[in-house]
Amino acid sequence: MPTSTFSPISSQFLGLLVLFLAVLFVVGPFLGRYMRRALEEGNYVLTAWGRPLERGLYRLAGVRADAEMGWKQYAVAVIVFNVIGVIAVYAIQRLQGVLPLNPQGFGAVSPDSSFNTAISFVANTNWQGYAGESTMSYLTQMLALTVQNFVSAATGIAVVFALIRGFARHSAQTIGNFWVDMVRSTLYVLLPLSIVMAVALVGQGVIQNFDSYKDVSLVSAVEYTQPKVDATGQPVLDREGKPVTEDAKTATQTLAMGPVASQEAIKMLGTNGGGFFNANSAHPFENPTPLANLIEMLAIFLIPAALCFTFGEMVRDRRQGVAVIASMTVIFVVMALAAMASELQVNAALSALPVDHVASALQAGGNMEGKEVRFGISASALFATITTAASCGAVNAMHDSFTAIGGLVPMLLMQLGEVVFGGVGSGLYGMLVYAVLAVFIAGLMIGRTPEYLGKKIEAYEMKMAAVAILVTPLLVLVGTAIAVMAEPGRAGVFNPGTHGFSEILYALSSAANNNGSAFAGLSANTPFYNVLLAAAMWFGRFWIIVPVLAMAGSLAAKRRTPATSGTMPTHGPLFVVLLVGSVLLVGALTYVPALALGPVAEQLQPAAVAAAAK
Repeated sequence: MPTSTFSPISSQFLGLLVLFLAVLFVVGPFLGRYMRRALEEGNYVLTAWGRPLERGLYRLAGVRADAEMGWKQYAVAVIVFNVIGVIAVYAIQRLQGVLPLNPQGFGAVSPDSSFNTAISFVANTNWQGYAGESTMSYLTQMLALTVQNFVSAATGIAVVFALIRGFARHSAQTIGNFWVDMVRSTLYVLLPLSIVMAVALVGQGVIQNFDSYKDVSLVSAVEYTQPKVDATGQPVLDREGKPVTEDAKTATQTLAMGPVASQEAIKMLGTNGGGFFNANSAHPFENPTPLANLIEMLAIFLIPAALCFTFGEMVRDRRQGVAVIASMTVIFVVMALAAMASELQVNAALSALPVDHVASALQAGGNMEGKEVRFGISASALFATITTAASCGAVNAMHDSFTAIGGLVPMLLMQLGEVVFGGVGSGLYGMLVYAVLAVFIAGLMIGRTPEYLGKKIEAYEMKMAAVAILVTPLLVLVGTAIAVMAEPGRAGVFNPGTHGFSEILYALSSAANNNGSAFAGLSANTPFYNVLLAAAMWFGRFWIIVPVLAMAGSLAAKRRTPATSGTMPTHGPLFVVLLVGSVLLVGALTYVPALALGPVAEQLQPAAVAAAAK
């Protein structure tokens, strides 16, 4: 008889999780303090090397570094800069065929795919409806996509610094200078970390070159079936109009080359997620070893975690940063354990087969479909949880092949608003919006005017918080409804029923929350999905940034209220519970009906079929 006995959580996974969090919390405080001084202090000794270059960039752009901005000026600068970025990335893709550094001779990318990709990388989403190694030249990968990996991440850091200044300052009319924040974030944070990580990845075997693609001999020839074509390249049809196939055989394989390590570093550190190759971090040239996999996972969370400590430093109360990161960690650990427990179970469709499913020296056990054997279930489940808790979207396994509950975990983490560590900058400012909501709820419960860090939370702040929290559910649910009702939307679904609905819901959740990962069973590189998802990515990014900056401006102008005996502490376990509850109740409950139609229904189907058979 087949057996399927598993430990709910493997010791290997627990060890990996503990190691991951330990390294993160050791490095995070140091990086957090460094970032505060690098962005806030013009005479910081560790950034002296870059100050001549920094001043040169300001002169070139006509920017006065000492001229701070109100929130409206700051927001206009953010929008204008990113609109210019969209135009530049779109143009490079459309002109790719006549530009240099294109050894494979790739032609122009289609207009709808170029539009989607331009918005995707500018919005720090990196949703990819194309295969990088067969679509983008080296120049496009570097000049268009990688540049946006840097500046979109820097935009997120700049916005969160503006919001923190709103809490830290009082009776002020300015929240900083966007151009200064962006330049310093790129020059002193993202660039040095990327150089160090790129060298580390090269040491692990990630490729870095400008070679043409290489044809290599296979150990043994591969036989396959392919459509038959005529002399003009058109498919040959039989009398019934069906494509004619023919047997083929090959003894060679083409290996894509490119400057991968340099792109991979900022892809992870900037929580961007766009892969140089179509297989993303499951590709051995992007992620070759278990150590490289650990480095990439740490890189995803490194800056989002460190920014929590930066927050504590800037508001002069480190306990505030610890409370925020504790809230994020509680949700993350619970979700990671749920994903792992689910992936250790046998696929319901396979459990009835006369096969022993117990993990042993000869087999991994559990649900290995769609996972790399060099990582296994533990590293794959943890990677999936990390990449969707942060707004990264890189994948080392195919989420479409996860179990129903295993797929629900990354989907729900995105739907929470990407605030469980979240993206570079965007995760913290999203969580601080929830903190404002949490103190407002607490204020109503105790009958006092809500306060956070000495600032009274009033009607204006709550309106901005409501807009920031409700924008993404609106985009996800309305976008999913449009895709399900429209014929072009349904045409992209290859898996019917509940799983097909989950694929659409996942795609819209990923786009609107600026994650970029996909279930991969949805054919989304079509004009319909390219336009729909581009709209979700753009508004999901900037309809949150603008109200966050408005809140920052309002808070900066307020006087600081001294703490009294009736002031609710926002740095203890009670506040952590309140903050976690606010995220789960408001963020999760919004999606319960949609989740019930997708992964929840899919999880219940095998039991229903078995009951009907009896």
